[in-house]
Amino acid sequence: MGRKKSRVPVRLTSVDEMIKPNADELRCILRGADEIIFTAGRDMLAKILKGSKDKKVLAHNLDQSPVYGCFGTRTIAAITAMIDWAIGARYLAVEHDGRLPLIVFAPKGWELYKPIYAEELHQLILQTTEEEAVVALIERLKRTNREIVLILLEQIAATKNIGAIRFLERWKETEVKKVQARINWAVSEIRRAGS
Repeated sequence: MGRKKSRVPVRLTSVDEMIKPNADELRCILRGADEIIFTAGRDMLAKILKGSKDKKVLAHNLDQSPVYGCFGTRTIAAITAMIDWAIGARYLAVEHDGRLPLIVFAPKGWELYKPIYAEELHQLILQTTEEEAVVALIERLKRTNREIVLILLEQIAATKNIGAIRFLERWKETEVKKVQARINWAVSEIRRAGS
């Protein structure tokens, strides 16, 4: 009978050596974390934020993250100290899947992150016009967490940008009824502002 492998322990940076990120830095950390939720740990998150050319980063296309390299001038140790602050402040957490410790959102971090990601998607919708890119974005939205989709539709409705209607109508064709109803609401809010 083989020995059972024990969990890899998590040793966070000591509290007095943690680095508190500012609001923009915390948003970068949360955005980077989203790329690896429950698939990788603190080390991989630090590599994404550093802009590492590590073969695992590149193999999983993590260099395509919008926050890849956002802490490029910092050391991995300093970036890890910021990630550990986010864990200690309960924006992120570490959970084990088998023996490996993986990054996950803590409830406080998830609540802060949802509108950040919704705004990123909103900007993509406004900038995406090429047919192939529109189809790819619609597929991405279908895989996006429903809470974020609802926040996104509220943001779109609030901007009253008539240019978003064409995209919304295309998106609606592929969605479930609840999301279709919310898309219809967003379109009517935009049209009401234009009349």
